[in-house]
Amino acid sequence: MSAAGDVLHLTGPVLVDDARVEPEAWVLGGRITFERPRHGGAVTEITGTVVPGLVDVHCHVGLDSGGATDRDLAVKQATLDRDAGTLLIRDAGSPLDTAFVHEREDLPRLIRAARFIARPKRYLRHYAREIEPSELTAVAADEARKGDGWIKLIADWIDRDHGDLAPLWTPEELRDALEAVHRIGARATAHTFAEEAIQPLLDAGIDCIEHGTGMTEEHMRVAAARGIPVVPTLLQVDNFTGYADAGEAKFPRYAERMRAMHGRRYEQVRAFHEAGVPLLVGTDAGGTLGHGLLPQEAAEMVRAGIPAADVVAAASWRARAFLGADTLTEGASADLVVYAEDPRERIAALADPAHVVLRGARVA
Repeated sequence: MSAAGDVLHLTGPVLVDDARVEPEAWVLGGRITFERPRHGGAVTEITGTVVPGLVDVHCHVGLDSGGATDRDLAVKQATLDRDAGTLLIRDAGSPLDTAFVHEREDLPRLIRAARFIARPKRYLRHYAREIEPSELTAVAADEARKGDGWIKLIADWIDRDHGDLAPLWTPEELRDALEAVHRIGARATAHTFAEEAIQPLLDAGIDCIEHGTGMTEEHMRVAAARGIPVVPTLLQVDNFTGYADAGEAKFPRYAERMRAMHGRRYEQVRAFHEAGVPLLVGTDAGGTLGHGLLPQEAAEMVRAGIPAADVVAAASWRARAFLGADTLTEGASADLVVYAEDPRERIAALADPAHVVLRGARVA
């Protein structure tokens, strides 16, 4: 691991955003500059395609299949993400208070959504803050204050009495909760698989949608018009057949729906893109999926038919703009990844970073 005080000369292309590509840049004092520095010391030359640190907008640090991890395992999870080039994580719900990550200069930057919000027996055990519907507004506001400007709602899950996916909250409950969250200055994202949960979320003013496997063309039109991004989490959706197999004996309608959504997963992501819905990249790491998988998630999106250049943008500067985080602009923290090949031309290049630089220090 190099020191943040080292001077690095990056010969590009240096990808800043959709409109700006620079031929070179320098890292000085842990920050990016596009002006050749006056520096009498040694300069390390680095050549390759320079991309702003990747962003996993759906990741769970401090969570495994049994619920909350200890801090040591959470650090290992975040380190795996970092070494794969993910330098900013929107933690989309965790039962562990991961605020301590903010104090670790060697770990990715973290934007926390505090703890999932769900109803009793309507989500995975030990994951969520389980509440009754009458508590939703107060709890949403509480979690918004605990997090870093985000909350995470579980909008639908299997209803055992119904035998299929069903919404957890009424439209009125969602509206009141999101109004409270927005008054605080925070935003809300929502886990949703089923079609039935989408319109109430849109009507309530949801800011982001996770998975979105049940969204219709009309839902996509509204999301595109409002600039509401969807995080497709294709690696997670690929598990739908396993969920269907596990639930088929008791819940055949649920199993049928999960298999159908799995079968059209690539078509659904192409439809998002064609409708103009902003797409972001999230792995859903934690729980049943490992960490460090963002390059694989990006490759899945390209396999679905999204151009590699758009996926690279979605996984870096576009996600940073949506989250209000710096990209590689003058004076910004030097959080970047360098690739020998341009991932806009071959997405598989994301799996082989030559250098990972976090806060100006080479960490991998």
